[in-house]
Amino acid sequence: MRRRPEGAGRRDRDAFSHSERTIPRAARAKKPTELTMRTVVLCTQDQMGHGDRELGRKILGTFLRKAIALDGLDAIVFYNFGVKLLAADSPVLTELTLLAERGIDLVPCGTCVEKLGIQLALGKVSDMDTILRELARAEKVITL
Repeated sequence: MRRRPEGAGRRDRDAFSHSERTIPRAARAKKPTELTMRTVVLCTQDQMGHGDRELGRKILGTFLRKAIALDGLDAIVFYNFGVKLLAADSPVLTELTLLAERGIDLVPCGTCVEKLGIQLALGKVSDMDTILRELARAEKVITL
């Protein structure tokens, strides 16, 4: 049986700091603030961006599917036409259901729900005080 020279095939432990040995590689690749940053997404319409409605709905669905992987995503606030996304006929109801099951709060504006006559399939009707509290606690806000 052949023996490797001493130290061959092993990492030199002294070449790495303690944190590099104890923090998983994926976590080390991120900035420290990204690991714990409390994020709130504002959804103000029933599509993403302006222009082509079909395209806007398609990319919104993609965004919501990918948002499941966002570290620190705590809530999605819906107002104006954004509350339509929480109705039973929403094209992104599946994505929003997965986010809610992950523990992300879905916060629809009660005034908007009432004005637009929306029957919510997800989320709990809230008020502007609740929305303001969500925004005040956020360290990062993403507006769609």
